[in-house]
Amino acid sequence: MTSDPGTITVLLSKWSDGDHEAFQSLVALAYDDLRAIAHRRLLAGGSDDLATTALVHEAYLRLVGRVDGQWESRGHFYAFASKAMRHILVDHARRQHAERRGGGATSIPLDDNLVADDRANADVLGVDESIKLLADRNPRMAQVVELRFFGGLSVAEVAEVLGVSVRTAEREWTRARAYLLEMLSPDAGT
Repeated sequence: MTSDPGTITVLLSKWSDGDHEAFQSLVALAYDDLRAIAHRRLLAGGSDDLATTALVHEAYLRLVGRVDGQWESRGHFYAFASKAMRHILVDHARRQHAERRGGGATSIPLDDNLVADDRANADVLGVDESIKLLADRNPRMAQVVELRFFGGLSVAEVAEVLGVSVRTAEREWTRARAYLLEMLSPDAGT
């Protein structure tokens, strides 16, 4: 995350107090960071730059639609953006899966390039289900996975968002990865 943390925190505070111009300034300041997060997540799926832009714009719409407006910190903002991107990608993967199964209803997807292929859809849905199970056991580890997998944040950025040391974030990521590998292995259900 390259934008100035102090400026973002000030803008978040002003936005929380109802200053809509502060939100526009915040988005302009954080836009490159949000694009980088989206790009890192979509890069694995082979999506192009247009898909990155579409994902950022969908996340923007979710930010705009947020009405409770109390932002604790810059990290809280990026965590929310990561969660929004997770939900967008999961919703898209579910729509794609339903369409392949003859879902019956006519669906107009936001952007067919958000998730590149069937494997990416399966990965997104599998990881999402595993995160839900992990959250029951260890909410912080689930948050680490969400920030790393869906948010595309580095371990250092995750540490910053969660307010923990880099070493703690590394340990949580290592444990969470091991858990996910176990949950997503082909013989996990047997």
